[in-house]
Amino acid sequence: MRQTLSDFKTRLPGCWTALVTPFKKNGALDLTALKKLLDRQADSHVSGVVLCGSTGEVATLNHEEFLRVVREGVRRLKGHIPVMVGVASNDTVKAINLALEAERAGADALLVLSPYYNKPTQEGLYLHFKAVAEKVALPIIAYNIPGRTAVNILPSTLERLAKDCPNIVGVKESSGNLDQISEIIRTLPDSFCVLSGDDSLTLPIMSVGGVGAISVVSNLFPREIQALCQAFLGGDSQKARHFHSLLFSLTKALFVETNPIPVKAALQKMGLCLGHVRLPLTPLSKENRSLVEKEVSSVQALFP
Repeated sequence: MRQTLSDFKTRLPGCWTALVTPFKKNGALDLTALKKLLDRQADSHVSGVVLCGSTGEVATLNHEEFLRVVREGVRRLKGHIPVMVGVASNDTVKAINLALEAERAGADALLVLSPYYNKPTQEGLYLHFKAVAEKVALPIIAYNIPGRTAVNILPSTLERLAKDCPNIVGVKESSGNLDQISEIIRTLPDSFCVLSGDDSLTLPIMSVGGVGAISVVSNLFPREIQALCQAFLGGDSQKARHFHSLLFSLTKALFVETNPIPVKAALQKMGLCLGHVRLPLTPLSKENRSLVEKEVSSVQALFP
């Protein structure tokens, strides 16, 4: 039986891992590594996994690869933890088609990216998200990342979407603007969920009413990021601050170059994938690799 929107909302708080897409040296999908990464997330009991997002290098996946990643994720995680699938297009018709295919493949929810490059108005953003929401039954998290899309989804636009589209249930906020995030939480219904899209801001965003994160760091330390989120949600802010402090230096190191370059290098250091990225992304520089590996080793010593 398909989950209801209220069922999904109860599962939404906590850590959702924005999973990398592993590649072989020749650039092909590394399905063996993908299975390992998926199983590790399930074993860590995170709230869910996001496939084919920014961290998953969706911009370089062809359509067949997109579907293979989604189907493998659903096959391995169904019945364990929910799967959210990234829908990224600056063409509304293409976005609708991707959303429908993810729904048919068994996804539990969609992370719909704000259209990039063509710089729609707020009305254009509203109509884009509304058009996708009307074609699928799945819960939708809007993805606001103006640093990559060049357009910011304003709180007033999210307010319209929450009112007019019952299946738009939240936003992944990567604007880095705590004032804006506070405004969203202040003006939208309590049922509308805000997830941090910046690992370093997960705790600050939760402190003003966010319910968790779509995390890059949890590729490496899923139990610890989930523990941070659950501690805060459970009222233990001191424990949450403890995890935030222990992971903060690693978090900063993981964004020393464009995501997911550093996190893939870190996963390679941990023996979890080969670390390859696709052009136009490039391998982590030697200097920054030393920094990332040092921080990974430091956190591993804390959480053996």
